[in-house]
Amino acid sequence: MTRAETIATALAGQADLYTALRGLAARLPDLTLTEVLQAAPKVEAKRLAGVDQGLLRAVIRRGQGQAAAPQEPALRHFLADAPVAPLFLPEIAKGPSIALLTRSERPEMPAFSDRAFDLWFASKKVPYGLGSYGEKRSVYATDQFADSASPERRTHHLGIDVFAPAMTPIYAPLPGKVAFVTYNADPLDYGHTLILQHDANGVIFHTLYGHLAGTLPSLCKVGDTVTAGRLIAHLGDWHENGGWAAHIHFQIMADMLEQTTGNFFGVGHESLWNVWQSICPDPNLILRLPADRFHV
Repeated sequence: MTRAETIATALAGQADLYTALRGLAARLPDLTLTEVLQAAPKVEAKRLAGVDQGLLRAVIRRGQGQAAAPQEPALRHFLADAPVAPLFLPEIAKGPSIALLTRSERPEMPAFSDRAFDLWFASKKVPYGLGSYGEKRSVYATDQFADSASPERRTHHLGIDVFAPAMTPIYAPLPGKVAFVTYNADPLDYGHTLILQHDANGVIFHTLYGHLAGTLPSLCKVGDTVTAGRLIAHLGDWHENGGWAAHIHFQIMADMLEQTTGNFFGVGHESLWNVWQSICPDPNLILRLPADRFHV
């Protein structure tokens, strides 16, 4: 069997092309995405062409035993010692907070997309609520969180959420420049969104701030230089933040893949979690909150 036939056979008729692609990469350590797309059967090639090509390359790298995002190890090393400014004042770690987990740990808690959440959260009388990185959330089970390569929904949270009242100020944790200022208007999307670009000793990475207030365009413009500690945004209210209780979705991207519109995946596939952890490392590398802050 030729190499092209091996690729075609491995992909033909597969419902989950990510798993098939990762298996192929393990068998063929020099496999490239170009080769895959050329050899894949027509139906599977079309399905693969319909998803982010950077993600497919990351899946191949991981299947070959490499970091899904090549710059991830250097980024982790940089963030281990980089000085960071607090995202909020007063600092989260210097006062009380509550972990807002969604897997029945708090059965009385309304969903983040339910307006009853505001009253419930206010009754806790704490300044901050925290949603955890890596949590599997049922709210992401709709078609909006699927793609043509697999029937699997993206359900694992790639950011850390910080809940606080609308219009709470947000400050830049690291120096950088403004890469995107956008309004992602789909229901349960980010609403007003900011993405900053940073330089980790020659390694470029990005941070994302989602669910912001309409003040964002007056505070940040694409190309602006941002210093650590500068006011960059405010938490948005329901009508402007995608339809959520007031909070920020804070995320790190070691690799922007091929996303160029000022949006980025906020949740990843469970079956590809070791791929997504490389692309989007734990934002607590920057927030540096004690692990028990994310436990009930």
